[in-house]
Amino acid sequence: MERNEIRIVIADDHPIFRQGLRQAIERESDLKVLDEAADGLSALRLVESLRPDVAVLDISMPGMDGFVLAESMREKKLEVGIIFLTMYKEEAAFNRAMDMGVKGYILKDSAVSDIISCIRAVAGGQLYVSPTIASYVLSRSARSAALLDERPGLKDLTPTERRILKMIADNKTSREIARELFVSPRTIDNHRTNISQKLGLRGSHALLKFAYDHKSEL
Repeated sequence: MERNEIRIVIADDHPIFRQGLRQAIERESDLKVLDEAADGLSALRLVESLRPDVAVLDISMPGMDGFVLAESMREKKLEVGIIFLTMYKEEAAFNRAMDMGVKGYILKDSAVSDIISCIRAVAGGQLYVSPTIASYVLSRSARSAALLDERPGLKDLTPTERRILKMIADNKTSREIARELFVSPRTIDNHRTNISQKLGLRGSHALLKFAYDHKSEL
């Protein structure tokens, strides 16, 4: 069976690197680069207008960096698989990207060799990380397992409660969450109460502190 064409937008402020990346991608018959951008704002406009399947983004770009760009795409509910290209090997940057829903994280020194596999994985709804930092994924999984042991009530959360907990971790208010989920703030407050009870949290700020402290494990 023939693979469906995967439509891609590339954003990187280094034209030579961007050109090399495009050439590597377009050698594959099932991958199509729709357009490319040299800065974050232009990339956002391209994703809004072209609606690609995958956006390959440099983290360090003028005007709007990859993190701000990914957050803007999430706020606009743009259904696109996001891949970060980066020189940042720090685990904190990786975790920040994962917390934002980024599905691919590729180090620039291995970009050409990894990018094709990453694009196909992300287009299929899977996570792909450069092999040299694969241990970060295991580290996140281990922390999530440890948190579940510490707070077994996490497994009792409904999908809606889990989503609200993640939104609380993003420091969103009940009113902001309610607006996003199309419910009343009172409904969100009831959910917050239920989540706190299931997790054994007490005190007016305990839920916010828990969500913020464990954002990467939720």
